[in-house]
Amino acid sequence: MEVELKLGLENQEGSLDLRLMDCGSSVKDISIKLDGGASWLYQGLIDAFEENIGSAVENAITKKLGNGISRLDSYLKSLPKEVPVDDHSSLNVTFVNDVLLSESSIGFETNGLFIGRNGSLPIPNICNKNLKLPILCTNSSKMLAITLDEAVFNSASSLYYDAKFMHWIVDQIPDQSLLNTAGWRFIIPQLYKKYPNHEMNLNISLSSPPAVKISNQKAGAVVYADLTIDVLDEDEVIPVACISLMIQASGLVKINGNNLVGTIRLDSFGMSLKWSNIGNLRMYLIQPVMWTIIETVFLPYANAHLSKGLPLPIIHGFTLQDAEIILSTSRVAVCSDVAFAESESDRHILQNYSSLSR
Repeated sequence: MEVELKLGLENQEGSLDLRLMDCGSSVKDISIKLDGGASWLYQGLIDAFEENIGSAVENAITKKLGNGISRLDSYLKSLPKEVPVDDHSSLNVTFVNDVLLSESSIGFETNGLFIGRNGSLPIPNICNKNLKLPILCTNSSKMLAITLDEAVFNSASSLYYDAKFMHWIVDQIPDQSLLNTAGWRFIIPQLYKKYPNHEMNLNISLSSPPAVKISNQKAGAVVYADLTIDVLDEDEVIPVACISLMIQASGLVKINGNNLVGTIRLDSFGMSLKWSNIGNLRMYLIQPVMWTIIETVFLPYANAHLSKGLPLPIIHGFTLQDAEIILSTSRVAVCSDVAFAESESDRHILQNYSSLSR
C-alpha cells in the first residue's frame, strides 16, 4: 500500500495555516485468509470482492488523513500568540515571514519581542531584524533549534525601563554601616559634619535601558545609572549628592527546564560626580564603596531576576533534553532534543488524534 500527501503550510496573519492540497492511497495488493469449517465458502466471497475491499480501504485511509489534517490545522491555529513571562510582560510569538523548508527540517520565525500583558505596559520601539541565517548546532542530530536575537533581550530592558521598573530605593545592604553618615566620615567628611549619625538611603535609577550585546562566546550588558545619596532627617529625605555610574557586566547563559536563565558579573565600572550639595567629593575614595555596593546590592538583585528565566517558545507538553547553548554575533542559539511530558490534558489531546493511526 502507498499513501501520498501534499500539504500546504503558510503564515496567515501570524498563525499557521495547514491545508491538504492532495491526498491519495493505493492498495496494490491485499491478502485475507480465513480459517474454520466454512472458510472455503467465505474465502470465495472475499476473493470475489477483493477489489472492492481494497477500494474501501483506500477511501477510508484518505478520509482519516483528511480528518486528521483538519484537526491538526485547528490545533496549529489555536497556538498562543503570547507566552507569559511575569505579571507584567509576555513574549510576542506570532509567526512572521514564510515557513522555511529544507530536506530535513522545517523552520518558523516569530516576532519574539517583549510586550505588555493586556496592554498594561507600553510597547518598546525596537525593530525586529529578520535574519534568515542557519542555526549551526555542533550536533546535527539535535531535534530542535531555537535562535534568539539580542533584540529580544533589549526589548525586555526597554519595556521595563519605560514602565519605571528600573528605580530602587536601597535601605538594607549587607554592610549596613554604609547607610549611616558615620560610615562615610572618612570618605566624605563634610557629609558627616553636616549630618552627624544620620541614616541614609541610596536612590538608584537607571538613566537609560540596559544595552545587551551578544558576540561569539560572550554575552554582556552596559548599564548607565544615577546613584543619589539621600540623608534621612526626621521626616525629611534630603538628596545631598548624585553619582553617575557606567557598569559593564558579562553574563553566563544556561538552560533550566524550558527557560533560558542567566547570571551576570561585574567586569568594570566608571563613575563621575553629577551634582553635589555638600561640596566637591574625592571620587577615588568613593570608588571602593561603589564597587562594594554594585557587587553586594545591584548584581544580586539583577541575578535574582535573571534566575527566573525567559520561557522559550516550546509547545506545551514538551521539555528540552540535553540542550546546548551557542553564542554568535548578536544571537543566542539553543540546540536540544525534546521529550514529551504527558499530563492528563495532554493525554486527552492525544486520544483525540489517535484515530488518525487506527
